Amino acid sequence: MEDMLSIHDLSVSEVEDILSFAAELKAMQKSGVKHEILKGKSLGMIFEKSSTRTRVSFEVGMYQLGGQALFLSSRDLQLGRGEPIKDTARVLSGYLDGIMIRTFGHERAEELAKYASIPVINALTDLLHPCQVLTDLLTIREYKGKNLKNLKIAYVGDGNNMTHSFLYGAAKTGMTLSVATPKEYAPKNFVVKNAMEDAKETGAKIEILNDPVKAVEFADIVVTDTWASMGQEAEHDERKKIFAPYQVNKDLLSHADKRAIVMHCLPAYRGEEITDEVFEANASVIFEEAENRLHTQKAIMALTMSDF
Repeated sequence: MEDMLSIHDLSVSEVEDILSFAAELKAMQKSGVKHEILKGKSLGMIFEKSSTRTRVSFEVGMYQLGGQALFLSSRDLQLGRGEPIKDTARVLSGYLDGIMIRTFGHERAEELAKYASIPVINALTDLLHPCQVLTDLLTIREYKGKNLKNLKIAYVGDGNNMTHSFLYGAAKTGMTLSVATPKEYAPKNFVVKNAMEDAKETGAKIEILNDPVKAVEFADIVVTDTWASMGQEAEHDERKKIFAPYQVNKDLLSHADKRAIVMHCLPAYRGEEITDEVFEANASVIFEEAENRLHTQKAIMALTMSDF
């Protein structure tokens, strides 16, 4: 595995390798076993979007793997003054062993990877959030077992980068995925088409709906996300009205499996996409999910940046 820009680009076996290795690294960390797989390696972390979980998990992850991470704000790089990203890619390739980028347009991550001679990891773009969805798949395995093909996941809310990556993640693991969004906020057609093609290999079942009740029927996992992502703050009030029927609350969950878990990638806006009652009832899952960013991204870094 060279770059990690999209789950769609990964093979079924590569997804399995990431999840299995993440579980192994987590167990090693919990038992105090050193795993300095990236000793002497350096990761450059380009942030054009701010973050809590992404920065801390990648930085700590590199430390635990024996390497070092450099925080590179766009305000501090020549990128912020107009240097082409292809030039930055080639310069950083001479200094570092890997680059992580959290940015707006997905084309920026793709251009960085095209011109870099070292691995590039997509920590988030407006189109995709692969690290988070791989993390969620690890968390689902911990709570529901490794055989994801027997599980149904319902994604309720905005057809955003999380939805897109869940489409790819479900397709690669053979899950049943029901997405419920308002019509004007549905996931992008080309992503759905790609996921449907990927699903042919694994037998995954994917459906795009507008009815949240139908989507969560018999679901083993219910997932939601903020209704207004970073950069959409001006749309918040309008989105709040449109998405009100898509709130994950006790009534909606009554249609899911009685043992269903609820997941959220955080930050959560309680009283909007999820009620405080539902959030707190599933807090142990949600914060385990947050911790698993560390272990999943360590697996991704190790598999892309190590020499084995």
